[in-house]
Order: sequence, then structure tokens, then C-alpha cells
Amino acid sequence: MPETVAILLAAGESRRMGELKALLPWQGQSLIAHQVSVLLAGGADRVVVVLGHRHEELRPELEGKPHVEWTLNPDYLQGKTTSIKAGFRALGNRAPDCLLLLNVDQPRSAETVRDLLQHHRSNGPLITIPSFKGKGGHPVAFDGALLGELENIREETQGIREVVRRHQEGTLRVEMGREEVLWDLNTPEQYRAALEQSS
Repeated sequence: MPETVAILLAAGESRRMGELKALLPWQGQSLIAHQVSVLLAGGADRVVVVLGHRHEELRPELEGKPHVEWTLNPDYLQGKTTSIKAGFRALGNRAPDCLLLLNVDQPRSAETVRDLLQHHRSNGPLITIPSFKGKGGHPVAFDGALLGELENIREETQGIREVVRRHQEGTLRVEMGREEVLWDLNTPEQYRAALEQSS
């Protein structure tokens, strides 16, 4: 049976935010708990959460949740690609049919995840990217056939962007009509603005 695995990146230091982004309140729970919930509700069969900075504070948010596992990236200070690859390593020998990549500081709704996966499954592209008014956002869906390439991404070549550039003809860009696909909570100002829009 086809399997969709979401990899949620939550290893960073949250320096610009000034506090741990994964534990920020979002719709009645922590941001990391919200993200896990919407990824599963939106159609992911399981979620692999990549932890790093202050991981001992985040583990209790994940432990005991069905279809959720976490892995530790000890090299998170060397860049986001190390966390993405740590997530792929955690897949073991079970290569999924679809991979969904999302950062913990990019809050999304289950509807957005569901719509993106529906487009990906029904159109059969290698890569599906949501957009708002022509600007690409997240999460990004990858066909499992690209796993080998994704496992070899490097910081020097901008990580997954290198893979997207290589497969432009096989990439589907979907206008979602929802600004949330662009939300990226790096600063307190961005967090407050997104909170206002989400309420």
C-alpha cells in the first residue's frame, strides 16, 4: 500500500525568535504538537521529527503519539541539510512512495496538507510545491523515487533547491489561494502576524 511519510524539521536554535519556536503556543497546543497533528490529519501515514537543539525539552511533546517517531541530529549546527538527511536515515529500509518536508516554524492547516497531497497523488509529478500568488511555499512533496538524490544534498548547493532545479520539468506548482503556505516564523513579529491571520 502506498505510504506517505512527513519529515518535520525541529532541530534549530531559534536564535532570531529568542525562544524555542517548537514550543510556541499555536491553536491551543505547542507548535510542534500542532504540526505533527496536521501532517497526520492531512494524510501522512507517519511523521519523523528531527530534533537537535534542546531536544530533551521537545521529546515529551512527541512520545506516545501514534505514527510519530523522532530522531536526533547531532550535527544540526552544520545546516538544515544535515537535519533533512537525518530524517531520511530514520526511514530505514522502508522507502515511502511520497515524502513531505516541512519545518516546525512553518505552521500549516490539515486542509493545506490534504490539498497538496491530493494534487501530488492525482497528477503524478516528481515534486509538488504549493504557492500563493506565484510564490513557492511549503510543505514540499517529493516522489519516493527521488530519495537517493535527496540523501546526497549539500549545504553548498542549497540543499533541496538543487534537486528541484534538476527536475523542473517534473515539478508541479499548485496555487493554493492560502497565504499560510508562505508563513515562516523566524521572528516575534512574524509569529504575531501569523497568529492574527490564523485566528
